Amino acid sequence: MRLSTTDLQQRSPTSAARRLPLGLSIVIAWLAGAIFLFALAPYGFWPLALVSPAILYVLLMPEMSGKRAFFIGEAYGTGLWCVGAFWLYTSIHDYGNTPAWLALIMIAIMGLGMGLFHGFLALIFNRVVGRQPFSFAALWVLQEWLKTWLFTGFPWLFVGYAFTEQYWLSSLAPVGGVFTVTFVAILLAASLVELMRRRGGYLAASAVILVLSVSLWLINPQWTKPKGTSDLSVSLIQGNIPQDLKWLTEYQVETLEIYAKLTRSEWGRDIVLWPESSIPMFQTDAVGFINEMVKMANETDTTWVTGIPYKDEAAFNPTNDKYPPFYNSVVALGSQADGLYKKQRLVPFGEYIPFEGVLDILPNLAGSQEIMSYSRGRADQLPLQVRGHNLGAAVCYEVAYPDTTRKNAIGTDFLLTISNDAWFGTSAGPLQHLQMVQMRSLENGRWFMRATNTGVTAIIDHKGRIVARAPQFERTVLRGHIQARVGNTPFMRFGHYPILIIIALLLLLSYLGKRKPART
Repeated sequence: MRLSTTDLQQRSPTSAARRLPLGLSIVIAWLAGAIFLFALAPYGFWPLALVSPAILYVLLMPEMSGKRAFFIGEAYGTGLWCVGAFWLYTSIHDYGNTPAWLALIMIAIMGLGMGLFHGFLALIFNRVVGRQPFSFAALWVLQEWLKTWLFTGFPWLFVGYAFTEQYWLSSLAPVGGVFTVTFVAILLAASLVELMRRRGGYLAASAVILVLSVSLWLINPQWTKPKGTSDLSVSLIQGNIPQDLKWLTEYQVETLEIYAKLTRSEWGRDIVLWPESSIPMFQTDAVGFINEMVKMANETDTTWVTGIPYKDEAAFNPTNDKYPPFYNSVVALGSQADGLYKKQRLVPFGEYIPFEGVLDILPNLAGSQEIMSYSRGRADQLPLQVRGHNLGAAVCYEVAYPDTTRKNAIGTDFLLTISNDAWFGTSAGPLQHLQMVQMRSLENGRWFMRATNTGVTAIIDHKGRIVARAPQFERTVLRGHIQARVGNTPFMRFGHYPILIIIALLLLLSYLGKRKPART
């Protein structure tokens, strides 16, 4: 007697999922998404990055309607974002002066909106392509990639980040980026489920890729190489300015005094780096202070790099513009330094107001279109010039965008990112942010300097390892050395194109296979 595929499924462990009521399936899916948080920093229990998507895979395997699959996927995504990005509550409630109940509603709405990515993943997996590990992993990468650009993007909570320090898998990052790491992890998770269903062929395919990854880890190829024989001495200044005081006009002078005092003993180092907007005023309003710092830098042969809001008065046209364009920027000054970098990826509602005019219909937001917004920097900006080296920059949130950082890294010798994570308070947000910088180091084979207002200030090597790190919420200086490196990783050369082509082919083959008539 021959058993059909349906018979095998009914005898498999996942057949129990077939009998679950929709309500219970939704609860399980929500919890499965919620526990993914603990796979990321600061918890780092990476096996949950396999368990969490595996549960969703199990819930979606039985035959079900597209509507049921969508709701299960939506529940998973909502749990993932409501819990994984709950650090937004600190920004909205503590610093945005939003009532707690309204802040929670806003988090829930954000979770439901971002959950749509997994909702449509589940729907397509159920109705369009064949339900097997390759299509599941391909769809997962597709929805992560969409999050990097759709509606300006929110590239957070990627599965690949859970393996940043698991070099047996993250060794693929310099080859294909974080999405390649995600693809292998999801393929492995789904293949383990298939193994429980007594279909081990998929696990064999996963094992081949894992062997390749482990081989890369053991061989330890040097995609980039040191430039010169000496490292640069650096001092990263962490001012620890309270967020509720940072932008007060009456606190500006004290802020400048804090940074000047912390830097006093650091003049003479090769590079002194201040965080994002550490000078909390336009450069035109801080001319005297800037000149004083530049004088000290020149006298001590120090390069001074700082974050500062930059007003471009030369681009102001009073006929067409209400005010000059201004940017969240990084400037290199002092000895052996030149260059200005303007942030390209802005934070919606934090640095600019989207849908200007439309928001008048919402309470307390009428007239918000009159609020001055930062302008976007061009994508073709030149690197900063620092002590005979090209220095690539990323400001705060934009380091979460793999392709933006990759483009900024091309032709550079090392990288920096400056940030003000005080918005996140004591939540997991700053640690998740740091983990992304580690992945960017891996992808591009470059050292990173990361200076922040309250932490986490750190120096990261070209393998994504934290070489030095300052404690959070302390007014301190992190001293260390960085290494200039040249050469391009495969990811720097080709970006995400290889993995995107692979997942496109897999989805096409899966779609055609599903449409092929079954043999009798």
